[in-house]
Order: sequence, then structure tokens, then C-alpha cells
Amino acid sequence: MKWAAIIVGVLLVILAIIYLITPASGLPSFLPGYDAASSAHHMKHGIASLLLGLACFAYVWFQGGKKSPQKEEKAAE
Repeated sequence: MKWAAIIVGVLLVILAIIYLITPASGLPSFLPGYDAASSAHHMKHGIASLLLGLACFAYVWFQGGKKSPQKEEKAAE
């Protein structure tokens, strides 16, 4: 589960960069926000993708922490 979250997080951060630096007319047609006649950047899409990517990394960070001594003692019993 951790590796899936890392991969999804990396993909979402890459997607955020694409949204932030590419105008709507330059986006791949399968991405939401593609508009051949527009030169605007989709800042909200980029920010949302970045926040979701960071949330995936936070999930991995909290799942990967060390176990507390109490949990280790209870597991040994």
C-alpha cells in the first residue's frame, strides 16, 4: 500500500507541474481542462493535484513511522 501511495503521489506532483506550466491548449486532450482555443493556465487544477500528491506522501510518512515501545511490548505478549 505504501508503494502505491508513493507512485500515485509522484504522478500527482508531475501532473501538478504539467498543469502549472502548460497552457490549456497545450495539455493532452485526455486531461480535464483541455481547451484548444484557450491560452490560460489551470492554476486550481495544479494546486489540487499538488495537494493530493502531498497528502499521499504524508500518508506514507505516517504509515512508515517506528512503533512505540508500548505496541512492541503488547505484540510480544
